[in-house]
Amino acid sequence: MEHYRTDAGVSANQRFNRAFFRDVWRLAKPYFAESGERWQARALLAGVILTTVGQVYISLRITNWYNSFYNALQTYDSAGFWRLMGVFAVLASIYIVLSVYQSYLTQLLDLRWRRWLTGTFLSRYLSARTYYHMEVFKRGQDNPDQRIADDLSSFAQLTSSLFSGMLSAIANLVAFIGLLWVLSAKVIVPWGGVEHHIPGFLVWVALLYAVAWTWVAARVGNPLIHLNYHQQRLQADFRFSLMRLRENSEAVALYGGEAKERANFDRRFDHVFGNYKRLILRQKRFNWFSSYFSQVAIILPFLAAASAYFAKAVPLGFLMQISSAFGNVQGAFAYIAQSYDSFANWHAVVDRLRGFLGIIEAVETLQLDASQVERHTGSRLKVAALDVRLPGGQVVVSGLNLEVGPGERLLVTGPSGTGKSTLMRVLAGIWPFGKGRIELPDSGKSLFLPQKPYLPMGSLRNALLYPSGSPATPDTRLFDVLDAVGLAHLIAQLGDVEPWSQMLSLGEQQRVAIARVLLQQPRYVFLDEATSALDEPSERALYLMLTELLPQTAMISVGHRSTLIAFHQRRLHLSGGGRWEELPLTHVPPDTGGSGVTAPAPDAPLI
Repeated sequence: MEHYRTDAGVSANQRFNRAFFRDVWRLAKPYFAESGERWQARALLAGVILTTVGQVYISLRITNWYNSFYNALQTYDSAGFWRLMGVFAVLASIYIVLSVYQSYLTQLLDLRWRRWLTGTFLSRYLSARTYYHMEVFKRGQDNPDQRIADDLSSFAQLTSSLFSGMLSAIANLVAFIGLLWVLSAKVIVPWGGVEHHIPGFLVWVALLYAVAWTWVAARVGNPLIHLNYHQQRLQADFRFSLMRLRENSEAVALYGGEAKERANFDRRFDHVFGNYKRLILRQKRFNWFSSYFSQVAIILPFLAAASAYFAKAVPLGFLMQISSAFGNVQGAFAYIAQSYDSFANWHAVVDRLRGFLGIIEAVETLQLDASQVERHTGSRLKVAALDVRLPGGQVVVSGLNLEVGPGERLLVTGPSGTGKSTLMRVLAGIWPFGKGRIELPDSGKSLFLPQKPYLPMGSLRNALLYPSGSPATPDTRLFDVLDAVGLAHLIAQLGDVEPWSQMLSLGEQQRVAIARVLLQQPRYVFLDEATSALDEPSERALYLMLTELLPQTAMISVGHRSTLIAFHQRRLHLSGGGRWEELPLTHVPPDTGGSGVTAPAPDAPLI
């Protein structure tokens, strides 16, 4: 993972500019405007808006209640005190209900939005083998698993939370700014021995104070975007390195590579530690300023109204009402400053997601532009005028014409690097660089076996039926197949959930792959050195079983051993530079790839 350092096109952008919000809209719009859940999403969003506005309205009522309540206290009005306590109980109860449902609806919206986002990104990630092409052809995106598992959740939560907060701030501003403007008329500003009345004085104080707070928060907190962005990447890199050790534990143990692995872990964790230390130091600086501004904001309205109160121009209730109204208006103005650390984290999450989406789109464009191979579904394999290229444009197979009918068996040979595996990838439809025409039965009728089989997480039964086996296959059938491929010792573990890719040797994994062929009985099976880890007698026995039990299944094999000759009828030899030829199986070309042929010895390997 060392080559993954930054996401394309996002590392330099640390500002909340138009491009950033355009990307936010691009990520958010499909769910609310185009998805099948859009009406439910809009209903939940409407519920969040209504409960938020309802809370602001109750806050306004409570602010007015402060005036009456503290005036009752000041005048020792016992009846008014108890009456106002009842009013407060009603207002508080309504506020609690609104608060609980606002939180519940927001979380429900987060959950449903995350589910939709995850499904959508997974669809694009898996469709047309995008996940494979991202790794092979479009490197530059670190840890796509984290983008899907963590960042989509964070995006939904932070977006809805910040939207709710902004909505509350705007609603508070609309609800309280008029009240605070009116209350400001009674505020006295002593200056030069003269008492002044400044229209909307407290509103201007709240605005100017919030502007100063926001400016300082942006200056101090802006580096948090960069630090949060890289913290997630570095933690994911560290976690991935631990996962790699688990997946390759036997190889590391055989090499005795523990010291190297520990050094690698220490180096990666040092990066995590160093970045996180910078993050918390920057967060400390941000908290210094934020705490200072928030504490001063508490006493500002009292300082502003103190002269009028001590001049007995206003009662205590007025002072408390001003304090509440000023707090709401100032909090609305300063919402961005108060939440800047959350905004910085949100920016980092959006950057990672738009980088991930950009790589997906680049791969999708590559798939459309690079591949000129026409693919059709047919009853047999037909290849016409097929050119196969490498990403750099080098031709490895030129003008290939080939036809393999049901039950036929073709052996593909050639020196290393001549494009045998690449040709198999083109036939499988996962290699986009080429042009020509391929006709092949659909994916359910064709099965490709790579040299190292894939064993999914789960039980051995699931591994045997992967990818197209029927879930209704009886266990007795699986027992018979395991016994036939030499894995009878695993019959008792058929239902066990184990890390089979680590527990089984490569040879046993290749036997599992052959078992899949017997169970799924494809019309065409492609074996890319799929028995290379087996000894020759075992390989011979498995091929003999395939030819006897599946006589109508066509086999296209890539291999180097002469033992494969007896199980194939035709041979395609790739000699490099785009050259190819069909040769009789009784002849083998020399190592130079020239036109001369010699008959192989019975146990001599094929080139």
